[in-house]
Formats: sequence, structure tokens, C-alpha cells
Amino acid sequence: MKLKNDFEAYLDDYNQIVIYLSKDSFGGKSSFFYLSDKDEVIHNLIIKSIHEQDKGFLKYEVTLKHELIIGEEYEIINEYGRSTILKYRFITKRERFDREFAYSGDDLGISYQKTQTVFKLWAPTANQVKLEIMKDVTVNTIEMNRNDNGVFECTVLGDLEYASYLYLVRVNGQWVETIDPYGIASTSNAKKSIVIDCNRIHKTKYSLPEMKNYCDAIIYELSVRDFTSQKGIGVTFPSTFLGLMEENKETIDKNTGFTYLKSLGVTHLQLMPILDFGSVNEKERSLFYNWGYDPVQFFTLEGSYGLDNNDHYSRIIEFSQLVEACHKAGIRVNIDIVMNHMYEVDKNPLQLVVPYYYVLMSEDGELSNGSFCGNDFDASRKMGRKMILSVCRYLIETFDIDGLRFDLMGILDIETMNQVSKLCHALKSDFMVYGEGWNMPSMLPYEKRACMQNEKKLVDIAYFSDYFREISKGFCCGNTSLIEAMKSCLNATIIDYGNQVTVSSPSKAIHYVECHDNHTCWDWLSIYLKKENYEVRMKCHIMLLMVTILSQGIPFLHSGQEFACTKQGRSNTYRDGDWINQIDYERRNQFHFLVSITKSLIQIRKNYSLFRLSCMNDIKKQITFEEIDHQVLIYHLQDDYNKIIVILNPTPHVFHYPLQGRFHLLFYYQEIKAEEKENDLVIDQYASIILTKYKHR
Repeated sequence: MKLKNDFEAYLDDYNQIVIYLSKDSFGGKSSFFYLSDKDEVIHNLIIKSIHEQDKGFLKYEVTLKHELIIGEEYEIINEYGRSTILKYRFITKRERFDREFAYSGDDLGISYQKTQTVFKLWAPTANQVKLEIMKDVTVNTIEMNRNDNGVFECTVLGDLEYASYLYLVRVNGQWVETIDPYGIASTSNAKKSIVIDCNRIHKTKYSLPEMKNYCDAIIYELSVRDFTSQKGIGVTFPSTFLGLMEENKETIDKNTGFTYLKSLGVTHLQLMPILDFGSVNEKERSLFYNWGYDPVQFFTLEGSYGLDNNDHYSRIIEFSQLVEACHKAGIRVNIDIVMNHMYEVDKNPLQLVVPYYYVLMSEDGELSNGSFCGNDFDASRKMGRKMILSVCRYLIETFDIDGLRFDLMGILDIETMNQVSKLCHALKSDFMVYGEGWNMPSMLPYEKRACMQNEKKLVDIAYFSDYFREISKGFCCGNTSLIEAMKSCLNATIIDYGNQVTVSSPSKAIHYVECHDNHTCWDWLSIYLKKENYEVRMKCHIMLLMVTILSQGIPFLHSGQEFACTKQGRSNTYRDGDWINQIDYERRNQFHFLVSITKSLIQIRKNYSLFRLSCMNDIKKQITFEEIDHQVLIYHLQDDYNKIIVILNPTPHVFHYPLQGRFHLLFYYQEIKAEEKENDLVIDQYASIILTKYKHR
């Protein structure tokens, strides 16, 4: 680890202290150390070992005869009479620490009533905590009381609604100023937390279409900012929660924004991060652009999506209204949450209040970086897990959301995600829990990671299938050597770089070929099939839409995919601005035929339960495959009432297929069909075909 001072000391266990001395000071040598408490009582320390480090200092491991009181301040004194504060470090990672200090109450943060507000902050290693609160122009600083489990508490009388507050925390020998880690409202750019009354957030319940299992879902991902940022689409409040739900004569006439969203027929709207993120100035939102995968506050909504930064209820009420509007339209709402890391970890309120506790670290002080964002959240600690569970509960109970998509879920641990699933489904039986199950290289042991390779240890949690993405792109663009792998994709099998992961249910597999990351599907096709003409690329795009929507499992579409959106060949445009990321409704109009195809494929999936089988045994019984010359894939689905044939020809060749009986042609090539076919069926080059017929009952 990098030393900030020549002399540093850390409490790493209940009887273990680690001391670092720079070689620039007395050669880093000290023959003895003492510990001094607040009463200046001196305790002798026992040096167990000395290690010479390659970064210019000596590391001393010492023990003490008497256990320390967690939260008290201590100093370490070396043989030269120099002293340094003993900092609480890896002791916070010990199981005993969690047993002694983990808090089971559900009242951290504020509990507001009109006559009083209770403030609670979990800070077991802190020596003192003060509440600084401002109401109107009056500022009061109040000493908080330390209670059991290291929870600091105070009750302030009077009506504190709209009051701003901060915590002043004395920890590891210094005072730090921080917002409330459990705060649900804040001023712009998370400068201060705000007291609000949650009873003012009203919800109207609407009946939603039945959802028997995850496979009934059709997920549509969008950014609040992107969906209404284009000028001239009739939206009065672009790039906001209100703008996303806005409907007026112009949006209806132009079929833009929420009007357009409703027309698609998707069942679930997945919103890219809407909880407070750090890379957009909420007062000057046009200055910076970002998708929002850099979390600052885990309970507070992003201020740039609210209409009025001076109204602390604005973003909260407006998001609640957005969810309500979606529910009224029969669309469920899922939220993309980022719990795997912190933005600017050293400034995050969790790290400020309880240093080292909430981040994964090595015993050498190195931060885990499986997220590639500089740090990884430690959900395996009881209060880290509690934080995540509390966020889930708050979002469901306050806003009535319908699902959570966990960014880089493989950073989190299995026990945490199972508890998330249990809690969410207890609160809402048809709730969706899913995420990126990549096996990330974090410091969390592999056997504990909530990655797709550990699928059998996780309950009712779905995963994005990058295997489906890669195989589908390859096969639908003409690589017929992938025909067997394509069958497994249609059957909801997830493969991880050659190692098959046999999922226990198709409801655990999310199928996609485009999401916010990387190139759009159309841009990828333009690169991969650069030698082919527009017509071939469009037929491949249609085939990719078809396999995504009609495969077993859960289909996932990214906004704009349905009209071949382009970002001009740019990849991973997380900060590239509105001009490249905005939904282009003019292009939507240009490719209206592709939108119609997408809508029809969605409706076909809804109409035929054979595309939504929820059991692997049913898939084995009701789905078979056929090939023509190892190039054309024929996907058969049948039950007691229906027989469906889906034909995929990713080649420049024409084939013939003998139909056994009379079929109704639903879809051919790039046209919605309504005609009868029998005997010989001509399969044109790059054709995607759907046929069906009722069986005798």
C-alpha cells in the first residue's frame, strides 16, 4: 500500500496492529512501540514480526495484551516519542466485527414526522458524530448519541421538512463531512441531504397483464435522457422523467416519446441508471453527458432527470408518476442499478463514515478492481448486504417498480443475491431479478461470486447471455458452422466460452444482440458485413431480431434496435453526448417497416405460448430441429394445439422445403404475411420465415 505519512498504524484485528515506518525516518527502525488511549494510559505492545517492504518502509506486526474499545481513539508511539493515530482498518472485515456491530433495524437514515425527525447513522469505528442541520437560515450542530451496534442517533423536535443536513464524523483521527449514506433526497450534485416526507409520494395501483414467469417478459432498455432528447418531437420537458411519460397532440401525431413506447408492445421497460450518479452536473445538465454507471447515492434519484433542482420532491414525485403512467399503459418498469462499485470511492459517504468496510480489499490494502472502475463493493459484509437489500425494499415499496437489473452482478456474492431475490419476490411475486453474470476478476473468491457459472446456487435470478449474442450474430451473418450452437441458443442454453452452463430454467436466460454497451447491432453489421450490400445487412438484422424475440428464454431489446439505429460506428458511447446517443425519430420514420416487423414478432411471441416455455423438460418435449444441407436451420415447436415452424436461412442460396400439410404463413423475409402455404416451400436467400397451423383437437 502507498503511505501518506512516514509513520502509520492500523488495527487489523482485535489483537493485531500493523505499523508502517518509512526508511526515510531513522531507517524505518523502532525497537518498541506503545499504545496510548484517551486517558493517556500507556500500554506496551509486543512486536511479533518485522518485514522489509519493497516500497521504502518496514512493516511491523504487533499484538497487545488487552482488547481495545472499538470507536475509541488511540495513538501509537514509537521509540523516538513520535506518535500517530491508530486507524481502524481490516478489523472491519472480521466476522466478529459483523457479529458485534451489524445492525438489524430498518430505520437508518431519517424517520420523519411532522413533530420530530429521528436521525440514525451506522458508524461503529467513529469516535464522535455530529448532525449539522439547516432549516430556513438557522444552522444547528447537534452531538449524536452512540447506541448499540455503533449506531449514532438523535431526535430533533419540530417540523424539519425541507431541512438540509450533513454528518460530521470523527473517524481515524480526523473529522469528515458527509451526506447521509441512507439519504433519500439531496440538493443538486449531492452537496447536502434533505429531510422529506415519504407520505407525499402517492401511488395509484393499476392492474397489469398477467405474468406467469420471467419468460412472459419482453424487455426494452432505454435511457431517460436519450429517449426524448431529440429536438422537434413535441416533448415539452426533454430528457426528464416527465418528458419520458409526456403525451400531447404533437407526440401522438408524430408517434414519439411515450406514445411510441406504448405502441411497441413490450412488457417491461428497463431504465438505464436513474439513481444518483456523479458525472453529470445537475444544475447544468447540458454540460456533460453520461449513461450513469458511476453511483454516488444509492437511495436518491438522479437530479438531472427531475424538472426542478430547487424542488427537492421534483425528481421523486415525477419518477413515481412515470412508473404509474407505465403501469396504466400495461408496461412494467425495471431499474438498472449499479451496486458493484462507488464513484470516487474516497469521497463516497459509505467510505467516509466506515472506512474500508464497504470495499473489497486485499490484506495489503490493495483495492479489488473486478469492475474496472477502481474499486468493488463488498456485499459479503453484513451491512454491505443490508445496504443493497434496503435499496431494493425502498424502490419497491416507494415506487412500485417491477424488476432490478444488476450491473456487473458477478462482483456481488451469491448469498446477497439470493437474499435480494427472496426479499423482492416476497414483496412482489412477479418481480424480476437479473443481471450481468460475468465472472469478474474481483478479490471475492470464485465460489462465492454471483456469476452465471454458479447458476445452480442462485434462485430465481436471470443472466444476460453473451453466448447467445455472439453465436446469433455469427450464424445469422452466414457462419453456418455455428448451426448446432444456434440450436442451443434457441433452446435457452447458456455457454461460457466453451463451457456449457445448463440452466435449470429458460427463465434464467436473457437473450440479446444489442444493449447500451458496444456497437449497435446495425453498426456491427455494417462493419462485419462491410462487403455486403444494404439489402443483405437488413435481412441479417431482421433475422437477428427474430431469433432474439422468438427464442426460448427472455428477449431483450435496446431502444432503437427496432429501426436499425446507428451511432456512426462509435462503440461504448457512455459519454459521447446527446448528438450520438439520442433516439432518432427521423430514422425511425425512415425504417418504419422494420418497426412494424418488430411489433409483429413481439405479438407473435405473445400469441403463442410455445415461444415462452418455462420448463426445460417442456422444451425437450415440444421443440425439435431440422437442417437443410447443414446450412438452413428449421426450428419446430408444437403442443396439443399448435405446430409452428421457424426457418432461418443465413446463406445466399435458395432452398426448397416440403411442407407436411397446409400451413398459415405468418412472416416471410421482411414482410408480414397472411396467406396459406402447402407442399413445396421456396426458401429465398437470407430468408426468415414463420409458419403455423392448428392441430386437430
